[in-house]
Amino acid sequence: MTGRERVIEAPEVLVQGNVAVAEAAIAVGCRFFGGYPITPSSEIMVRMAELLRAGDGVFIQMEDELASICAVIGASWSGAKSMTATSGPGLSLMQEALGYAYFTETPLVLVDIQRAGPATGQATHVGQGDMMQFRYGSHGDVFPVALVPWSVQECYDLTIRAFNLSEKFRIPVFLAADEAVGHLRENVVLHRNFEVVDRVKKGAGDPFGSPLRDGVPVMPSFGDGGHLMVTGSTHDARGFRKVDDPEIHDALVTRLMRKTLDHVDEIVEIEEHMLDDAEVAFFAYGVSARSALAAVKRLRSKGVKAGLLRALTIWPFPEKQVTQLGAKVKAIVVPELNKGMIAGVARGFTGTPVHAFTQTNGKIIEPERLVKFVEELP
Repeated sequence: MTGRERVIEAPEVLVQGNVAVAEAAIAVGCRFFGGYPITPSSEIMVRMAELLRAGDGVFIQMEDELASICAVIGASWSGAKSMTATSGPGLSLMQEALGYAYFTETPLVLVDIQRAGPATGQATHVGQGDMMQFRYGSHGDVFPVALVPWSVQECYDLTIRAFNLSEKFRIPVFLAADEAVGHLRENVVLHRNFEVVDRVKKGAGDPFGSPLRDGVPVMPSFGDGGHLMVTGSTHDARGFRKVDDPEIHDALVTRLMRKTLDHVDEIVEIEEHMLDDAEVAFFAYGVSARSALAAVKRLRSKGVKAGLLRALTIWPFPEKQVTQLGAKVKAIVVPELNKGMIAGVARGFTGTPVHAFTQTNGKIIEPERLVKFVEELP
């Protein structure tokens, strides 16, 4: 992997979360966007069309979400940093091709601006119902990365981080945002003070193998003179199909798993708020974490020792941090705009009671409801 510093000062501007995603993608070197309009992510596509056409990139509106993700995979193998954006129904359609991207170690960024589902649901209202689809949407053993912004600034910063993680580990990476954050407008610094990570295109080794158990192979591009075979079937280090070889299949799946799991401490990001003396804590992500932090401040004003552990990375799951949190507090509350998806995961890593606060009405959680919920805990 290679890194290069870009340090250019930028003023603070008022922008929408979705627009900040597009600005970040261009800043970190994205030069291809293939997408299909879907509420509430369409502003990303519109802004990417403007920016790529004005620069040296390529924008394509595809006929549907299946074609969009396949175009992004093809563009990545042609050497371009590539991205698409969608919402829940589109993410469902992309899962087959995402499995191919995992297995062929194709770097790409998929931005999912979640809305209230299932199915068409409430297209213009907020939800967090895709959390398990990020982790388990593809069949087989895959271990994806999903980042969860709670602000417009983080829409910018975590998009950059998503690209860098994708390029470093040669994996698809999700920006797992929600409608409220995607459509929120806040002051943000569109800075250039970050490292840019690029895939290693040339060097020793084959494009699908590594002597290291968590190794990331070099990734040549079509047109560079290499004879590439990119197959979704079991393959050896060169790319030849080996569908009847049990040892090759096991070694390949294990290495792909280790690329993520051996680097959890590097990938997982969390943030602590007022946890030093907390007796009850929220574990939250996305827009729901903003409600949780407001509730913590109100509870503190009432004498309740509350705190917040906020996930910036939801997959891989921050299991170590949740375990440590459970050892410090008497109760954990997980507020979510779904029926308790992440609360159920958290229960597997602590014996401390984990209480799910769930809401699926297409609205953000009001802090006062969380305050009342905590006050009524047994």
